[in-house]
Amino acid sequence: MNIFSKAKKGIITDEVRDIASAEDLDENYILQGLANGEITIFKNINRAIKPMAIGKGLTTKINANIGTSPDLFDLDTEIAKLKAAEKAGADAVMDLSTGGDLEFFRREIMKNSSVPLGTVPIYEVAVNMSRQKKSVVDMNLKDFLKVVENQAQEGVDFMTIHSGVTRASVLSLNTQGRIVGITSRGGAILAEWMKRNNSENPLFEYYDEILDILAAYNVVISLGDGLRPGATHDANDRGQIHEMIVLGELTQRAREKNVQVVIEGPGHMPLDMVADNMRLEKQLCQGAPYYVLGPIVTDVAPGYDHISAAIGGAIAASAGADFLCYVTPAEHLRLPDVDDVKEGVIASKIAAHAADIVKLGQKARKWDDEMSRARKKRDWERMYDLALDRDKAMAYRKDLPSEEEDQCSMCGEFCAIKRDI
Repeated sequence: MNIFSKAKKGIITDEVRDIASAEDLDENYILQGLANGEITIFKNINRAIKPMAIGKGLTTKINANIGTSPDLFDLDTEIAKLKAAEKAGADAVMDLSTGGDLEFFRREIMKNSSVPLGTVPIYEVAVNMSRQKKSVVDMNLKDFLKVVENQAQEGVDFMTIHSGVTRASVLSLNTQGRIVGITSRGGAILAEWMKRNNSENPLFEYYDEILDILAAYNVVISLGDGLRPGATHDANDRGQIHEMIVLGELTQRAREKNVQVVIEGPGHMPLDMVADNMRLEKQLCQGAPYYVLGPIVTDVAPGYDHISAAIGGAIAASAGADFLCYVTPAEHLRLPDVDDVKEGVIASKIAAHAADIVKLGQKARKWDDEMSRARKKRDWERMYDLALDRDKAMAYRKDLPSEEEDQCSMCGEFCAIKRDI
């Protein structure tokens, strides 16, 4: 039995105990949430890492995407990104590599990582087909299942599977008209496969076979939003909502197979749609944890998309999203470098914590209260200790003249906090 099937039987595992301790919650609360699918615990049976959990009543978590491209594939760079993400506070990492020796890179990332690792298996399938001088539309089910099984055996903790991209959901998308169309790589691959083969998505048609593999290794299925909007204009259209309805049905089927589920969400979305989309996912997908990319709330900020995404992420998480996928300043422009990774994680951490103040109240707010007390006392060392980015906070003050060590140089002798009032 995996930890999900044990939870259904009321068995408290070490993973449940670890999460209860980390979240300062009762073990039975974690057990019940896991059993009913509202809490998801990430830990492949073949990995020796601390488990991580997302879901109802838990702190909002952050994922950082790293990985190679066909043009840039250097292992040292990817390990540096991994370390930067972990140092900045990422709770999980996804390897989205499409260039170089994917299996070697993935194993090295796992070897050097202390957090759960996610992948998108269809990427490796596409790379494998390309190396055989074939098109990805020549893929068959065995090609896909082989990759899933291999990654599960290696220790991958969660996998994005685009089973909700069906012939019907793509048709729904096409009847409304989008500016960007399909922006998900996995979604686009499968839409093309269905068109060229005049057949249903094999990841939907043979969903049970995929689930059987994942259950054996306690791999979480992250049901991919292959039809997510790539422009604010396209948000909450027929294709996106049709896919979410399908994902709700697939959630139930996964739970029956003892596979834990996460639902992936947008994408680009105007501010006024974000909270409603979070509530819709909880209703349609039976309370399954929601994993959102951003959402990016405006399309006109290249170079600053991490800020746009943090705005959307704060609203999303405060309205119920459980897991934020970071967006870096390089989004839409290039493969992110190490500095981009750090900036992306920090922006998402700000969004997550701001939301947790709303969701968890004083449990989250006490961090802010400690910072405020330190500011009142002008206790700079304590402020550095409490800062999300200690190094940056210290860097802003390192060149201050000695006579300004007890102030921030903004107000000087006119500092309000130093007044005897």
